[in-house]
Amino acid sequence: MKNVRWLFVVLLLSSLTSFVEKDKPTGGLNVGDIAPDFKIESMSAKQPDEKLSSLKGKYVLLSFWASYDAQSRMQNVSLNNALREKSMPGNVLMVSVSFDEYNSIFQETIRKDQIVTPTCFVETKGESSNLFRKYQLDRGFTNYLIDENGVIVAKNISPSQLSTYLG
Repeated sequence: MKNVRWLFVVLLLSSLTSFVEKDKPTGGLNVGDIAPDFKIESMSAKQPDEKLSSLKGKYVLLSFWASYDAQSRMQNVSLNNALREKSMPGNVLMVSVSFDEYNSIFQETIRKDQIVTPTCFVETKGESSNLFRKYQLDRGFTNYLIDENGVIVAKNISPSQLSTYLG
């Protein structure tokens, strides 16, 4: 009888710890991580290539999306529109990165979505790119708010949450 109680206690404790583990993030980058640096390659001769690290000193809203992913595309548009509002602080720069494999699709999408940010880029290697792997986007596209020191302060942020973090 004593062994049965002990077995019951062990099973109960192991089941409780398994629930705790499920609440932990399953992958990807998290709040508190340093945002991995990458080269932002310009599609325009007018705009020079730069690195994400060159934007230190400013808040950066890094948005990953693709035209074929409706949710990430809508989130990118709403964040872009939120940053254009006059009530939003001017100390944040949006870097929008599409993983469309064809530049023509990317260009048409930003035209239709009326994305006006000068920091909107396309990674034509798509999901096989180093950037996709570096930011561990295999669990879905996301966005990150990065502080002036390059630390991720928010993940999957909405436009209403953005004003809270920056206000």
